[in-house]
Amino acid sequence: MAFMLRRPFAVTGALKQSSNIPQQTFRAFHQTPLKSKPSNFFSSRLTGPVSSFFASRNALQSSFRRSYNQQTYSAPGTGSGNLTQRLLYGGAIFGGTLVAINLIFNRETREDGGMPPFERAYLNDTFLHTGLGIGIIGLAARQLHVSGWSYRLMSANPWLVLGIGLVGSIGTMIATRATPPENYVAKYGLWTAFNLTQAALLAPLMFMQPAILARAGLYTVGMMGSIAFVGATAKQEKYLYLGGPLLAGVAIVALSGLAPLVIPATATRTLMMTENLWLYGGLAVFGGFTLYDVQKVLYHARMAERGLMQKDTVNESISLELDFLNIFIRMVQILGMSGNRRR
Repeated sequence: MAFMLRRPFAVTGALKQSSNIPQQTFRAFHQTPLKSKPSNFFSSRLTGPVSSFFASRNALQSSFRRSYNQQTYSAPGTGSGNLTQRLLYGGAIFGGTLVAINLIFNRETREDGGMPPFERAYLNDTFLHTGLGIGIIGLAARQLHVSGWSYRLMSANPWLVLGIGLVGSIGTMIATRATPPENYVAKYGLWTAFNLTQAALLAPLMFMQPAILARAGLYTVGMMGSIAFVGATAKQEKYLYLGGPLLAGVAIVALSGLAPLVIPATATRTLMMTENLWLYGGLAVFGGFTLYDVQKVLYHARMAERGLMQKDTVNESISLELDFLNIFIRMVQILGMSGNRRR
């Protein structure tokens, strides 16, 4: 059940029918439309009448509350932005988060004299697979967006997309976890299929300005990196008790994401509260899951060293990938909303 909740459903959950948008009234909370791009932007890549795609996209952008097609902005006089300043911001966020979390949560030190080599090797291999999985998702999502997949996904039946997304994502994840690591080809084939499924669901994020996506990725890496460092250097099994409370928290966050489907549009304050709970509560919950998952990896490394279970870093990386995607999605939306307020 935990794996069904810990995945980025928000993109597909926000999709609506586009064929009859002008005749319907949807619950809309943030009504700010995006600026239209030139009509020939995708003319060389899409088949059929281009105007129908843009009419559908513009209608979707002006109708939906929790869509990731947030209005972008560029600060006057900055152009592409100051790379050095952004790197300094990212370093400050990473260092500040690391110091704060260590002061609050990690005052105890490991009693075994440090991390053993087998734990370090297992953790490094897990991080390597996590990075490879995120890279596959990013490259595949970009390619799908360029090929016009994002337009077709945004104009499809949302319940059909959600159903197929659930079956594909959860199905490939369960199949990957059930495949033994000795079956090398099938294991990595199913893992790749899982990553491609996530890329297909996250492709609409590419409508966002690349600068926002880059900043969100930098902040996500900084946040997860600092939390992972705390989990790796903390006392053994110190945070494994968080599994139950985090599962309850992610259930509440998931329900807050579905709240606009049942709450009337006139309940503005309630919608604002659920929006903040989904965004900032989700950041806290999946930050906690990162801490829990890192300690779980080390616990599994000790069990594998004693012969109680098989080493399987592919399975370990899936949990960290889901943590990364959920944090990244929220970072993108927070940055997009911040850009809207500055205009």
